[in-house]
Amino acid sequence: MKKILPLLIGLISLNISAQKYFTKTGSTEFKASVEAFEPVEAVNKSTTVILNSENGQIAGLLFVKAFHFEIALMQEHFNENYMDSDKYPKATFRGQLVGFDLSELTTQEKELSLKGTLTVKGKDKIIDTTAKLKKEGDKIIFTSVFGVSPQDFDIKIPSIVRDKIAKSINLTLNYELVKKK
Repeated sequence: MKKILPLLIGLISLNISAQKYFTKTGSTEFKASVEAFEPVEAVNKSTTVILNSENGQIAGLLFVKAFHFEIALMQEHFNENYMDSDKYPKATFRGQLVGFDLSELTTQEKELSLKGTLTVKGKDKIIDTTAKLKKEGDKIIFTSVFGVSPQDFDIKIPSIVRDKIAKSINLTLNYELVKKK
């Protein structure tokens, strides 16, 4: 907890005076499946995300062990053999929604450029993708899909299962952000 508190304070303090939108129940899922083999996919429904509505800065934090697999043994291998979750318990993202303007959000999706740094297993990867945003009442709905490679984060895939795991892992982000009071 002592290590997590400074990171959360950093996420919250993107800009003290700015209006923030956030979630603690965001959904992050990944798929690394290869056709003809067992699905390699998991969902994490406890991603914390904060969006600064004045400048489009966005930050996210998730605990790696919170990814849920349908097959328990796959989840165990993911945490112990691939992600080393005890040593690297969290993944983070810090970035910018380029051209973000809260006043321009409507019920129609708007696509913006999303640029930032994804940190997994202590390794940084520059992400340059798109995100879709829209307003639903007082909420901002944020979605994005992009791919990363296990090699980007020094994740070693044993040769015995290498053909059963996709070379590009698809990440899907679904966040319902509410105004921080």
